[in-house]
Amino acid sequence: MNILFLSPNDYPTINIHGLYSDLLRQFISHGDKVFWVSPVPRSKKELETVVEEAGATIVKPIIFNMRKTNVVEKGISMLTIDGIMIRAIKKYFSDVKFDLILYPTPPITFLNVVRFVKKRDNAKTYLQLKDIFPQNAVDIGMLSTTGLKGLIYKYFRNKEKRLYAVSDKIGCMSQANVEYVLKHNLEIDPAKVEVCPNSIEVVDKSINEEQRAAIRNKYGIPLDKKVFVYGGNLGKPQGIPFFVECLKKCASIENIYFLIVGDGTEYRLIENYVKTSQHKNLKLMKRLPKEDYDTLVAACDIGLIFLDHRFTIPNFPSRLLSCMQAKLPVLACTDPNTDVGKVITEGGFGWWCESNNSDTFYDLVESIVAENNTEMGEKGFNYLQEHYHVSRAYKIIKDSLDGLRK
Repeated sequence: MNILFLSPNDYPTINIHGLYSDLLRQFISHGDKVFWVSPVPRSKKELETVVEEAGATIVKPIIFNMRKTNVVEKGISMLTIDGIMIRAIKKYFSDVKFDLILYPTPPITFLNVVRFVKKRDNAKTYLQLKDIFPQNAVDIGMLSTTGLKGLIYKYFRNKEKRLYAVSDKIGCMSQANVEYVLKHNLEIDPAKVEVCPNSIEVVDKSINEEQRAAIRNKYGIPLDKKVFVYGGNLGKPQGIPFFVECLKKCASIENIYFLIVGDGTEYRLIENYVKTSQHKNLKLMKRLPKEDYDTLVAACDIGLIFLDHRFTIPNFPSRLLSCMQAKLPVLACTDPNTDVGKVITEGGFGWWCESNNSDTFYDLVESIVAENNTEMGEKGFNYLQEHYHVSRAYKIIKDSLDGLRK
């Protein structure tokens, strides 16, 4: 089977660990051939290239910047990316007949390229729904449903609906996502929407006490405190002002330490707090390479997840999996619409509170410090193996494809 994967990000190789590369290697291990369009932002100043690897061909066209740029360029990139992908497919894959097209959101602007290949090759199409745009932008005030921003919203909402329509199957991250999509898109046949969760090739990233001490010493992290680690994007979806409020509230707790690793549009808010406050049990670091980050997480004690309380869409952050791999229990502080907190608490590997009350967060942190959390971390790792192993996502997609062919 020939699989076309449309990537929103630049991947240097299929052999790195990640949501998409792990899944695609599963297909290759079952004898399928992967053709991957992996766009490179122009900020990297690279030339268009083709990478040949075992079982995979990766085409890397150049696009406008989509991350760490202004709204105008991001918008231009979203509007032009599918045209650039169509050109790349015509140039490099003109003699390949695709059986399956896999594509995630964001962005939602893969519509034209999906429709082009589906019509050309009579291919089946599978949307991996990782983000519900443009509603997520409305929730946090970046767009609105009225005025000039309302026109932009309506444009992208139309794109979203058409992308759902061209998709033979829609795989959602959780049951709450399935229910949201069906509730707000009544024209969609419920039979085409299913749970296909964030999944990875599970690797035990936990470390022993000697390694833990060495890593903490390397990064200047105290050995005698319980370390709460947050890693990843520091942007508007994470509700960073509330995160800062929680840091302030917990500054008086002496036997804990907060480690924040990442970057994003709201990075400066935390950076300003670090520079101006008297909070000593706190460290802010820029984003690290994935392997270094995973090792650093393993040297900590509790993973943190933050989401803006205004969200009406049920986000399900993939950074949860990094904590589970390292056998860290997780404290999630989110809106009430996502079911990530329910998964964590019912799975017995963490805690949840709403992201609108720093007093509740403080109380939870105090109670966590007094507990031995090792068993919870083991439960998280076991839950990861059972529910989020990439072999499960592969089987879900393969079974759906087999069903579509009947």
